[in-house]
Amino acid sequence: MRFVAGADIALSKNPPRAFAGVVVLSFPDLKIVEECGMVSKLTFPYIPGLLAFREAPALLKVFDRIRHEPDLLMIDGQGMAHPRGCGIACHIGLWLDKPTIGCAKSHLFGKYRQPPLNRGSWTPLTGNHDQRIGAVVRTKDKTNPIFVSVGHKIDLPSAIQYVLACSQGYRIPEPTRQADHFVARLKREKI
Repeated sequence: MRFVAGADIALSKNPPRAFAGVVVLSFPDLKIVEECGMVSKLTFPYIPGLLAFREAPALLKVFDRIRHEPDLLMIDGQGMAHPRGCGIACHIGLWLDKPTIGCAKSHLFGKYRQPPLNRGSWTPLTGNHDQRIGAVVRTKDKTNPIFVSVGHKIDLPSAIQYVLACSQGYRIPEPTRQADHFVARLKREKI
């Protein structure tokens, strides 16, 4: 694997716009090789559980513009750990046919126990009928965990391994952390 991409969205209400960004990093050293973003008008209404239909179109347009082809995608959002089993990481992964991981900062769906406080520990995230839909992963000692789930073309143990490999002393893995910083900067510059 040579490149990993992080993707994120920032939103504004008036007018309703999406500030979509993709940051491509080299792997395993995690140096930024490309940032690409755009501002897009939001046309799909806010409906809880259907955010992919609102946000994915803008992200897909940005992915069409990047020059460095990523081998792995990390999306700030859910994959299978979604009430319908198909969050934005699944949508993006299926559309681009790339290995994709959902890396969410907060819990949306499923049951879990807190993992031990040390970096690298994790516990299963289970959905209906105790099906494993993700993992609650501690990426840094004594900080809140993140919620990792499969988006597309990757298994959960590999997703956890890559998330930990891309965590450099921060709670959020470097690809999505950099994407978050990039879209925040894009939003500040465009408003």
